[in-house]
Amino acid sequence: MLATSGSVAPEPGGSGDTARPFRAAPGHNIRRVLMTADAVGGVWQYSLDLATALRERGIATTLALMGPSMNGSQRREAVRRGIHFVEAPYQLEWALSPWEDVERAGDWLLGVASTLHPDIVHLNGYCHAVLPWKAPAIVVAHSCVRSWWRAVHGVAAPAEWDRYTGAVMEGLRAAHLVVAPSLAMIAMLHDEYDAFGPWTVIPNGRAVVDHMADSIPFKSDVVFAAGRLWDKAKNIGALSSIAHELSWRVVIAGAGGADGLDAPAANVTRLGLLDPSTIARWYARASIYVLPAWYEPFGLSVLEAAASGCALVLGDLPSLRENWSDAAVFVNPGDRRELAVAIQRLIENPTERRRLALRAMARARQFTVSRMADAYLEAYQRVPSHAAVV
Repeated sequence: MLATSGSVAPEPGGSGDTARPFRAAPGHNIRRVLMTADAVGGVWQYSLDLATALRERGIATTLALMGPSMNGSQRREAVRRGIHFVEAPYQLEWALSPWEDVERAGDWLLGVASTLHPDIVHLNGYCHAVLPWKAPAIVVAHSCVRSWWRAVHGVAAPAEWDRYTGAVMEGLRAAHLVVAPSLAMIAMLHDEYDAFGPWTVIPNGRAVVDHMADSIPFKSDVVFAAGRLWDKAKNIGALSSIAHELSWRVVIAGAGGADGLDAPAANVTRLGLLDPSTIARWYARASIYVLPAWYEPFGLSVLEAAASGCALVLGDLPSLRENWSDAAVFVNPGDRRELAVAIQRLIENPTERRRLALRAMARARQFTVSRMADAYLEAYQRVPSHAAVV
């Protein structure tokens, strides 16, 4: 789905579109990209996949990682793919009272840029867009505290987030381009932070989609969910609470234990944090994937499940409908009875389950890493070179 404001308008495509080859756009030549990242959640996989695809297109990308250190699996994967990265343990901007670290991180990033001389600064965060970069800076809005808070708690974020709010507003307005993975996320940014400059929607992609099978793999009688269990936005506790009503086993993967997931639950198998290859095997094995989320700007886990031939049961959110309309069952995240009925109905109806799985697989084919990388490269090229601060 294309949605733009201003003069920068790459066309990544979306629901109902067909893939198209990359077309060079007017603008400056892109050879080096400095990309910020963290190893906490989906931003890590997104950054790794995009950096890999850009490398295949002759673009040297350096990942500047902040926040908690990469685990061993993440580090080995980055090395295996030949991705250049630098690290610093500065708190991320969405942590509580991170501002001294944010300032130090800014100095560190400018130092990295002075060595690399990037043609584009790709920020997977907001605050550092205000720095005096000598190249155009784009901000990619994967999520934000204010929109998360409103979705999860139903009210505006409290006063202790006011400084964060001001910093995000300044970053959005300083960016030469704002990118989001869904139109719904752009709408949430406008609702929370008022007006900002040029923006576009580039849906995320996952490498598994580029190499997905042509048919549904053999499936087991398993209902599966995966995500950060401590994140109330994922609402996986709702699935745990109704698992005893289902005739199939419920399997849940992910780190942490909040939102009703601290204690064992009947008919629930907890797997904990899994490495990518193991979780991929569970996606391939499960017949139904459930994410009754309160907040999900895109949903990489949904994409992986769809590519693996799972029937999808999702929270009824604008962002998830934007990508999975007619390819999933949508439920009210706050109605656990509705959730149980929707899942059990799919368990008892193999024809409908297969129909939804095939539609989800067909939709997933639109979200390739190749397509995402082409759209970003076109966006980079369309940001005027004279936009840089000199």
